[in-house]
Amino acid sequence: MTEKALRLGTRRSKLAMAQSGQVADAVSQVTGRPVELVEITTYGDVSREALAQIGGTGVFVAALREALLRGEVDFAVHSLKDLPTAQHEGLVVAAVPEREDPRDVVVARDARKLTDLPHGARIGTGAPRRMAQLNAYARTHGMEIETVPIRGNVDTRIGYVRSGELDAVVLAAAGLNRVGRIDEVTDFLSVDTVLPAPGQGALAIECTADNTELIAALAELDDPFTRVAVTAERSLLAALEAGCSAPVGALADLLADGQIVKEMRLRGVVGTTDGSTLVQLSTTGPVPETHEAALALGRELATEMLAQGAAGLMGERAH
Repeated sequence: MTEKALRLGTRRSKLAMAQSGQVADAVSQVTGRPVELVEITTYGDVSREALAQIGGTGVFVAALREALLRGEVDFAVHSLKDLPTAQHEGLVVAAVPEREDPRDVVVARDARKLTDLPHGARIGTGAPRRMAQLNAYARTHGMEIETVPIRGNVDTRIGYVRSGELDAVVLAAAGLNRVGRIDEVTDFLSVDTVLPAPGQGALAIECTADNTELIAALAELDDPFTRVAVTAERSLLAALEAGCSAPVGALADLLADGQIVKEMRLRGVVGTTDGSTLVQLSTTGPVPETHEAALALGRELATEMLAQGAAGLMGERAH
């Protein structure tokens, strides 16, 4: 007799289906049970408003979480950068698998890199974080660009470039990797140029807190280094009291001596979307050995950033 399939709740977008399919295969391997994808439409998927206007935080995850709590699905897969920083009562992130490439990338006309874009180039992105850092980079490198707010899936965004409406768009490398379109990238942006969103490139596998058997099985997919890094990044975001639509970038790097990981460096940035002002700071220390230590690292850097005026650069805070 075949064991009952586990139900994985996922958004319907091509990217969400691709990453959920990869997780489904991995969960099937560790549990020995089939996994079926249950497509769920979220408010963020159907609204045509800019993310900053609809609150940003949680618009892609609320419907998935409601389905979990109602018992309609057994677990859900989220892009970690879309997940609110506050713990949701009754739910637990059972696994954070190994992170994909966290960098942002450019897809531009004529295979151009960021530095090769024409004078007055129109660059599309839906993220205030990217706008702030791209405009700051342009200011310091004598470039003239216009950042254009856009929404839509990968096809829609790259379509703006193919049609000539935009000169370039900026996307997450991880997403293009997962849908098999990384070969369309014309420039990989160094994290020294644009820091990614907290948690970018990582996934969160969430289930109900009382499903101990499933929690134990999903834990086999957890990557401890990824988890500690994204915990520090998200702690920084939470301490800044900023939502995922705020112009905040963060990245925790694990610094290795040969094969041995010795330290972790956490970098954070917040800025005005026109790029006129950025607060950028970093801290380096031993790799946190506990969840609490990773949280503390993020809070400490956020405190320093707030002392440098970060709060005033975020506009209206998104909780």
